[in-house]
Amino acid sequence: MSALPPELVHSVDSSAIVEQLERLGKLPADTDPAPLMQLAQHPNPKVRAAAAKNLAKLENPALLAFLVECAGKEPNTMARREFVSAVGRLRHPSAIPHLLHFLQDVDPKVVLQAIRGLLCFRQDADVLTRLQELRHHPNELIRKAIGSELDRSPASRQVSREHRYSPAWLHNVLVNADVLDVLRHVPDESIHLTFTSPPYYNARDYTIYRSYDEYLQFLVRVFTEVHRITKEGRFFVLNTSPVLVPRMSRQHSSTRYLIPFDIHPLITRVGFDFIDDIIWVKPEPSAKNRNGGFYQHRKPLGYKANSVVEYVIVYRKHTDKLIDWNMRQYDPETVEASKVLGDYEKTNVWRIAPSADPVHPAVFPVELATRIIELYSYRGDLVFDPFAGRGTVGIAALQTGRFYFLVEKDPQYAAYARQLLSEGNLFGGDSIRMLTLEEFASMRTESTGDKK
Repeated sequence: MSALPPELVHSVDSSAIVEQLERLGKLPADTDPAPLMQLAQHPNPKVRAAAAKNLAKLENPALLAFLVECAGKEPNTMARREFVSAVGRLRHPSAIPHLLHFLQDVDPKVVLQAIRGLLCFRQDADVLTRLQELRHHPNELIRKAIGSELDRSPASRQVSREHRYSPAWLHNVLVNADVLDVLRHVPDESIHLTFTSPPYYNARDYTIYRSYDEYLQFLVRVFTEVHRITKEGRFFVLNTSPVLVPRMSRQHSSTRYLIPFDIHPLITRVGFDFIDDIIWVKPEPSAKNRNGGFYQHRKPLGYKANSVVEYVIVYRKHTDKLIDWNMRQYDPETVEASKVLGDYEKTNVWRIAPSADPVHPAVFPVELATRIIELYSYRGDLVFDPFAGRGTVGIAALQTGRFYFLVEKDPQYAAYARQLLSEGNLFGGDSIRMLTLEEFASMRTESTGDKK
């Protein structure tokens, strides 16, 4: 095998072997597997895994017994995964009994590779029965893989011509009403991106709830509707942080609620997949000082950190399609116009100064909204904020060539948002529509089926 020098097989430099193996491209069908078989028994698991990957390229049924033997005795989880993957890639009926056996492996990564190999034989009644049984597997990734593969129809694999479009009657609309009442009138899969910062639990006069559980359940109801109106595979980005509820008296302790962590599992149950956690870091002087007492006495147990961060959590509506599918919905001109140019933050730590406002007590900066919109949508997309406040998401949408759809319950904040949106709208204030719930519902009735 000319692509792999024989002397390299006996090299003591494992990293050099792995590097050479990873450089191998497509291998001819008549490639001698002997050097790779020898490396598949190398003391270093990385070498064994890399050798297994290349043996898989040969798709040689004569290697079945060897690959099964290697998988059976392999102690390293990643190398065993590669050996089982190689068995599956043979796509030969003789591999079926072995792949069925690997379904019992304790390592979910191995089971997933066995599933991948068996899907080629789903027309076999016994194979299909065994795959169906995995719907009740204890591992969530295995259940998800089985559901997505066995439940989707051939039509679901096709490109949706409607994906890039959104109802024109939702474009640049601000509704002054309760968000749950509004969402009842929004069609399924209308929104490309939602970015919002929900009201904090009992931290402001306009966000009073009887209990923390009631607060979380309210958010779940809203985010369930957000999931419904979000297009397949598109993004929902949530900005939130812990909140401190003051103590009843000096004889009692205050209570701190870790909202991002408490709401996260509820969001994933709705049907969103977790993608990224971004940490928004503010300048230290912007933080409220919680260190006054500790600064004086310096006694252990009395330390309280000044909070300079908020969480920006990125979710994607669950789909069995990769993100490339979403990208392919757009024409080349739109893709080119939407590219993120110049410098951008490569890490999940974003240093952005906070914003203050004379009218609204809790705002996030336009820069934060602009980054999210540019990174998770295309020009001409529809961006939604169910808790619009002063309309920051709308302002950022206008500045980046997107449409906005906003909902704000408080009449004062809604009117203020309309003012700011009109001032920032390059097309003039007349295109800013602020509607009551009744007006919005009437628009839905009149515009059913209207597309951009």
